[in-house]
Amino acid sequence: MTATIRDLRPNDPDDAESVVRVRRSALPFMICTASGVAFELASAHPDKRYRILVAETGDGRVAGTAQVGIAYTSPEPGQGFVNAYVDPDLRGLGAGRALLRAAEEHLAAEGGTDAYAWVLDEPAHRAFAERAGYRASRSAHFLRRDLAGAGLPALPRDLPAGVELRPGSAFAADPRPLFEADAAASLDEPGDVVTEFDDYEDWLRHTWNHPYLDRDLTTVVLVDGEVAAFTAAHTDGVTRYSSAMTGTLRAFRGRGLARLAKSDSLLRARAAGYTEAFTGNDTGNAPMLAVNTWFGYEICATETRFTKRLPQGENPR
Repeated sequence: MTATIRDLRPNDPDDAESVVRVRRSALPFMICTASGVAFELASAHPDKRYRILVAETGDGRVAGTAQVGIAYTSPEPGQGFVNAYVDPDLRGLGAGRALLRAAEEHLAAEGGTDAYAWVLDEPAHRAFAERAGYRASRSAHFLRRDLAGAGLPALPRDLPAGVELRPGSAFAADPRPLFEADAAASLDEPGDVVTEFDDYEDWLRHTWNHPYLDRDLTTVVLVDGEVAAFTAAHTDGVTRYSSAMTGTLRAFRGRGLARLAKSDSLLRARAAGYTEAFTGNDTGNAPMLAVNTWFGYEICATETRFTKRLPQGENPR
């Protein structure tokens, strides 16, 4: 039995649920819901050339899925990405190879020069990527913390002079200060592909209005009225909480503000009934890894970023 590749049916909730099932079974450390999958597609910037591919078996089962597109916020053109997931119970049907081939063809047709893919740092997954011509680059950890049981560090009795904590929802009328802080902090995020963005309306569409973003659990640290640090909270609306992005602007580093933001957000997440907290760390980001270890997070998996130069002027095979 072989797998055929098609696009996600955007108006089919059952199709989105199938994608959620595959992603959760292959990589259970990320927030994923059907509404989020549909939103990914609907909110994608045209320059992203974004597609959600589905690998379907002859009897109609969804065996795998892939997110593929162009990193349009990178100053270097042609940087593509493909993140493929295969249901562990449906491996061996060629779904992974078919998804990768279709993704590379799409990227090449859209002017992609390089493809980047996150791969679980396990022998079988690494071998698959290497056979497809990819080479290993940087790595990152997934971390998990139990919110239901073990205690969390308390907030300090008194905040430093001039420091305030506010929820992201306090900026509902004008989120531009958060956009500017996100853009500034993202410049210093470790990664193979540099991210630079200045399109406020695009940020509103795919970040501020994302269904995973819990504005009430997002914490913003102000210093003398200026946004200095923040942690963005994603949730599945049920039990799972994830730190989507934590950043401190350069002028305010070294004061423990990121730790303060995460403390406040985690405490409020637990009070809201969330029982599991997830986050991610580039393995080279020692300061943030130390912060998360201090909070009691433990590494639950590691991914390696693989990259491949795409053939130009022809479809990759």
